Amino acid sequence: MIKAHEIAKTYDKAADTITLDETARNRRRIKMVSDGGITFLLDLPHAQLLRHGAGIVLDDGRIIEVRAQSEDLYEVRGRDAQHLLQLAWQLGNRHLPAQIFDKGIRIRQDHVIKEMLLGLGAKVDDIVAPFDPEGGAYEGKQTASHDHAHSHSHAHSHHHHEDT
Repeated sequence: MIKAHEIAKTYDKAADTITLDETARNRRRIKMVSDGGITFLLDLPHAQLLRHGAGIVLDDGRIIEVRAQSEDLYEVRGRDAQHLLQLAWQLGNRHLPAQIFDKGIRIRQDHVIKEMLLGLGAKVDDIVAPFDPEGGAYEGKQTASHDHAHSHSHAHSHHHHEDT
């Protein structure tokens, strides 16, 4: 079977594409099939998010271009830049993957989060679009001390203080 051990951020030409949602693009080792039918084993040294536009380098030299599949998302906007930053803080405090733009934030649809955002005065629109969230602080870096590639629960409490 053809294998792929590396991801290229830049490349000249792709032999094919592979279209995946954000969850399916967070991988380390898995059998994959490109949109055109090329079967290969993705075998990376560590789990990583395959970014839209990245190239999966096959061991025969061909490149498979990663495409982000459209998903059901919310597009969140604030009244102004300050309000948008406050909304971003609330989303980050909940450890939600988010794609940041200069005038808004995209997140996965979740009715509980939508109600919270509306309660905070956000404008929230249902959209269908590719989702390519921001990477974590350690994305692309191997660290022995803390790897966010696993799921975990938080036993600590969050203390919230409001300015009056």
